[in-house]
Amino acid sequence: MRKKVLVWGPALTQTGYGEQARFALRALRHHEDKFDIFLHTVNWGKSSWLWDNNEERAWLEHLIQKTAHFKNSGGQFDISIQCTIPNEWQKIAPINIGYTAGIETTKIAPQWIEKSYLMDKIIFTSNHSKDVFTRTSYSGKTPDGREINDFRCQVPGFVANYAARKYEPEDLDVDFDYDFNFLSVLQWSPRKNAESTVKWFIEEFYDQEVGLVLKCNFANNSLSDFEKTRDKIASILDNPEYKDRKCKVHLIHGYLTPGQMAGLYTHPKVKAFLSLTHGEGYGLPLFEAAGQGLPIITTEWSGQADFLFADIKKKDGKTKKRPLFAQVSYDIGPIPESAVWEGVLQRDSMWCYPKEGSAKMKMRDVVRNYDRYLSQANKLQEWILEEFEASKMYDGFVAPFLEESDDSEELVEIV
Repeated sequence: MRKKVLVWGPALTQTGYGEQARFALRALRHHEDKFDIFLHTVNWGKSSWLWDNNEERAWLEHLIQKTAHFKNSGGQFDISIQCTIPNEWQKIAPINIGYTAGIETTKIAPQWIEKSYLMDKIIFTSNHSKDVFTRTSYSGKTPDGREINDFRCQVPGFVANYAARKYEPEDLDVDFDYDFNFLSVLQWSPRKNAESTVKWFIEEFYDQEVGLVLKCNFANNSLSDFEKTRDKIASILDNPEYKDRKCKVHLIHGYLTPGQMAGLYTHPKVKAFLSLTHGEGYGLPLFEAAGQGLPIITTEWSGQADFLFADIKKKDGKTKKRPLFAQVSYDIGPIPESAVWEGVLQRDSMWCYPKEGSAKMKMRDVVRNYDRYLSQANKLQEWILEEFEASKMYDGFVAPFLEESDDSEELVEIV
C-alpha cells in the first residue's frame, strides 16, 4: 500500500524554500507508485506567488484540493515532510521529516536544536548546512534553572542536493549596452551583499564598456518593491565619484519563468555569474547558472561548495575534487547587527566576508582571460548535468526514509 505523504511548505511561492518544496514533490512524484502525495501550502514572508500556468502548477493545485478534501473527511497521514525553517517544525504524522536549507552562518539557534527532536530525520540541502546544524552545541542554564551540557542535535540527518533541470531558453525582451555583462541574481538583503557587489563592480570597471545585470528585488515583485529596488540602486549610482562612469548597471525586476531565466543565463551578452554572498544554504541561482555553462565568480564558503568542485579524473585514473570557478578570497567574521534574526540568525554567529581586492581581481581576470574561464565552466556544466541528474537526485531524496516508513503503521490526524 502506498504511504500517504504530506508535504508542508511554501510550494507556491517564488522563494528558495518554495523551490525546495517543489523539489520534494517532484521526487515523490517520481516514485508515485510508493507514495500517495498531499500538499499543505503556507506563505513565506512577503514573497510573491508563482505565476506559472503549466502542467506542474495544475498538479500542485490538484494536490491542494485533494488534501483539503482528505483532511475534511478525517484523513490521516503516514509521513510529513516539512519544508521550512526548523522553528516551524511540529509533530504531524507518525514519521516526521524536517527538510531545511539550514543555515548560512557558523551556528544555529538553540530553538532549532529543540525543534529537531520533534523530527525522526532531517534532510539538508548542503553539507555546509548539515555540518553546522550537527556541530553546534550549547552548555549552561535554561531559563528555568536547569543545567545543560553539550546540547546538540542528534537526530539522523542526510544531504539531498537539488536536481539539475535543463529548460529551453525563452527569448527575453531585453538588451544591454555592452557585449560583456556580469549577472547577479539576488534579494537585496544584508546576506546577499548587494551593495558591495555594485560598488566594487563600478570601481573596477569605471571607465570601461562592461555591464552588471542585477536580477533582484527586496521581497516580492510588486510595483512598490520595484521602486524601492530601483531607488536603492540609484542612490549608489548617484555618488558624485561615479558621475562620469562608463560602465553600466541594469536592473531586471519581477518574476521570470524557468525558461526565461534560462534565456537570461544564456543571453549572448551575459558572460559570467557574480555572487559575493556572505553565505548560502545551497545557492540555487549559482547552481542554475553553473548548469547553464556560465563562468562563476564567488567564494568557496557555504552551500555552493557542493557543486562548484567537480570530480576530475587524474592520469592515474583516480578522481580529485577540483574547483571549476573563479575563487574569491574571504574572511570569516561576526554577522552585523542588521542581519540578526532572533531564533534564526544568532548574534554570536559568523559568516563569510569576500575580500574586496580579490573580488575585483577575479572580475578583471574573467574579462581578460574569458576563454579559459569559459572552458572551465563548460567542464563544470558537464559534470553538474551528469552528477545532479534529476532521477538520480529524486532517488537519493526518498531512499533514506523509504525503508523507515515501513516501520510504522500508526496514523494520526493532522491539525
